[in-house]
Amino acid sequence: MGATHSKSQPAIVPSELDEKHINAMSADLTHLRISSSTPASNDGSVTASNFSSWEEEISAKPHVEFARSILNHTDLRSTLKSRKAVISDTHVFNNELKFKTGPITNQKSSGRCWLFATTNVLRYNIMKRFNLDDFQLSQAYLFFFDKLNKSNYYLELSIEHSDLPIDDRLVAHLAGDLISDGGQWDMVVNLLETYGVVPQAIYPESFHSSASSPLNSLLKTKLREHALVLRSLASSFRASTGSSELTSSHLAALRAKKEELMKEVYTVMSAILGVPPLPENGGKAPKFVWEFYDKDGKPGSWEGTPKEFYEIAKGDYSPADSFSLIHDPRNDYGKLYTVDKLGNLWGGRPVLYVNTEIDNLKNAVVKLIKAGQPVFFGCDVGQFSDRDEGIMDTALYDYETAFDITLGLSKADRLRVGESSMTHAMVISGVHLDSNGKPVRYKVENSWGEAPGNKGYFVMTDAWFEQFVYQVVVPKALAPKELVKVYEGDEKTVLPPWDPMGSLA
Repeated sequence: MGATHSKSQPAIVPSELDEKHINAMSADLTHLRISSSTPASNDGSVTASNFSSWEEEISAKPHVEFARSILNHTDLRSTLKSRKAVISDTHVFNNELKFKTGPITNQKSSGRCWLFATTNVLRYNIMKRFNLDDFQLSQAYLFFFDKLNKSNYYLELSIEHSDLPIDDRLVAHLAGDLISDGGQWDMVVNLLETYGVVPQAIYPESFHSSASSPLNSLLKTKLREHALVLRSLASSFRASTGSSELTSSHLAALRAKKEELMKEVYTVMSAILGVPPLPENGGKAPKFVWEFYDKDGKPGSWEGTPKEFYEIAKGDYSPADSFSLIHDPRNDYGKLYTVDKLGNLWGGRPVLYVNTEIDNLKNAVVKLIKAGQPVFFGCDVGQFSDRDEGIMDTALYDYETAFDITLGLSKADRLRVGESSMTHAMVISGVHLDSNGKPVRYKVENSWGEAPGNKGYFVMTDAWFEQFVYQVVVPKALAPKELVKVYEGDEKTVLPPWDPMGSLA
């Protein structure tokens, strides 16, 4: 497939913003008008003269003085929370999925939201098939194989780029959060198509699947050590031949050594997470037996392999036939994008995004909900949201009035300067439409347990969707034909590894 490299700069490094982006940003920030061309401090330091002039101006504003009298001894967000927003953001929706699932899931102290969102979508079909009132697929099962494959992916990249200096930007980036708990839609499709799924009862949670930080810390330490071993071995091979290129025999030797090292990773993971049901080997896979009660109290059982169980979970729209629509206003719409070096299964399905206008993401959500399909989406959940209330609303906190400021960053600006990116994946299970059929708010199934929001469900306003939703996954059969054509096209723009679209929800 053909690919052209993106002209956009790495968005999280402000020093590399190009003139076009700075001018675009400046045009949006009206408060950049210069009121005086003479600074109080000629050397650039903050001086007593600055303090005096600022205080004289600010103290003359009654609303700022009122804020000063309150905010030094109260919680900022609780105090500035808009009562009007809380009242208007009601958990009522005139279009919801008719089939209800449960329970509300809880990822606890882990970054597995994308796996929870995926399994929350897939369980609809399982629960319908077996007439269940309560059911969870095993998130830990997918977590195990994702973590194992990410370890292998990192070591393969370490071999591939072993000729680069250790302090090269790419090498340093890859060695950063090298086995993040997070992921993207195409990465979970890799896992589903390769390993299938199992009920949570077959592979339940362990302590560190729900609290992953200690596991991640240990694995990162070993993998960075493993990477140095492979780099050293590759260097010795190059020195022996006097060539910068590795021969096929060298590559085979490096991969044999990598597999020795990967055995250590598997040893750690299987001890901490438990040995999962084994995947197929030579066309054969051990079967498991799942026993359950249906919603009428009738006992039942099912026997088969993880991939056979996945066939049931697919339903009418296979995850492999679904793709990501994104809204990234930095880049051209109607084009296909990918992120360099991003993945989990070596040689697997690449992460692909079709960038399009925000209305296309909204329309896709409405269409899917009306078709009875839950919607996987990615967003920046920490922005203008309240966990306890379960509200995501750009009008939730009145910072501007309290401090006499303007928050002027556009969505594109937030991406460019590292202010925002995809941080969380959830499921949309309902939408409230106005009399013209336009979305007002969305019902969101989260994976933080039943305590937050309305028994675990959140409400997201349409304005918040526009600003902080970046991704909606849609089956090709329900997507606009012109966007499917883009997705299936031969040309894609390659974003650099550190681009915010490479963030893992």
